Amino acid sequence: MPSTRDIRRRIKSVKNTSQITKAMQMVAASKMRTAQESAYRGRPYAEGMNKVLSSLSRRAEDIKHPLWGEATDSEKPCYLIISTDKGLCGGLNTNLFREVLKAPESAQFVTIGRRGRQLIAKTGRNLLADFPLVEKPTFQQSKSISKFLIDKFTSGEFDSVSIFYNEFVNTLVQKPTQVPVLPIQQLSEFKAGIGNEKEASAQEAKKDATADLDYIYEPSATEVRDELFPAYVHFQIYQMLLEAQASEHSARMVAMKNATENAKNLVDDLTLEYNKARQTAITNEILEISAAQLAME
Repeated sequence: MPSTRDIRRRIKSVKNTSQITKAMQMVAASKMRTAQESAYRGRPYAEGMNKVLSSLSRRAEDIKHPLWGEATDSEKPCYLIISTDKGLCGGLNTNLFREVLKAPESAQFVTIGRRGRQLIAKTGRNLLADFPLVEKPTFQQSKSISKFLIDKFTSGEFDSVSIFYNEFVNTLVQKPTQVPVLPIQQLSEFKAGIGNEKEASAQEAKKDATADLDYIYEPSATEVRDELFPAYVHFQIYQMLLEAQASEHSARMVAMKNATENAKNLVDDLTLEYNKARQTAITNEILEISAAQLAME
């Protein structure tokens, strides 16, 4: 049995750890609210853009655009991985990387975040480019990433682009997701973050109600569509960055909350063990005194 001194040291160490995880929980909670609001604000715009482009695509007889194509087996795929720079966020990166490792080893990879870059380097895969993860990404910053992918795609360096990221559903649920982005094959309304069947049904009903709406385009539907295709890719990647940021801070807040609660439980268990050890020591001392007294009589 450990001595009371060892137990006191462990209790002090666990309490110090608890204070650190509590502080990290509060910081993550503050960042989480901002990140969630940013992700929520981007969804109506993404839905509106997808709705317009979906209408344009249905009415176009023959779409000829470098970013448009049919769904075929990709021979030269490229994958964009949106991970995190830091750990301490539960199984967020682990669950995402489990999906990433299903991708062909011959594929090219573009990473955002240090954890994703480390995975590609560790597994010996082809890292085409790495972009820094910004705490509060702006559209202009994400546009440099999407423009890089569009340029490489149109030049024929790869024939498809898919994105691995953590879709934000709610504070407790972050879903590792793979989304094909290029070539643009079929447009549908943006559905990131649908957390329950009631909300999903409401969005489906809204989609059905607006599916047959006709729009008047100037100068022409084809010209508007050709201009919107790159903008669609730019905003899709930007929205996924916001979703990944909201997922990261939510997962870290929950992980630090659980760590703080586990530390408190451990302190309670150690305190009980300390009291038992202390009582045992006191009992042994009393027995020794009593035995010595009896021996002297």
